[in-house]
Amino acid sequence: MSLVRRATTEDAEEVLRLRQVMIDALPGGDSSTAWHTEALPSLRGRLAAADGDFAAFVVDHPDRPGRLAALVVGTVDYRIGKAANPHGLAGYVFSVATDPDARRRGYARACMDELLAWFRERGAGQVMLTASPEAEPLYVSLGFVHKPDPTMMLTL
Repeated sequence: MSLVRRATTEDAEEVLRLRQVMIDALPGGDSSTAWHTEALPSLRGRLAAADGDFAAFVVDHPDRPGRLAALVVGTVDYRIGKAANPHGLAGYVFSVATDPDARRRGYARACMDELLAWFRERGAGQVMLTASPEAEPLYVSLGFVHKPDPTMMLTL
């Protein structure tokens, strides 16, 4: 039996807690948690829609009942096709986090394996993510490669 399971609405607060762990570790991360209250209803709605374009996979913390040890979250969206992905379905991994006291146990890898399988089931032709230097070896071992993509962002 796998340690990994699909996150449910009951996990929403823990999902936000682990997302904050990830945000806090990023350069320039915002440690404010006031947004959690506003984000919670939307997250619960996404977690409840198990057949949608959003999925979160988690591992329960082995030493702290009711807490999560690890989390991965991704979405599938449509983009007009291209040679490398004619159907235009693309996966995007946007949250990978492991509780600091549960690291180096393979939880993030196990969660990523489940998320990648979920992407394949939905027909995603590619998967994108942004890697921290600490996590890059995991992603490389899963087959991810750097892309010379001049990504830009606008916050609305």
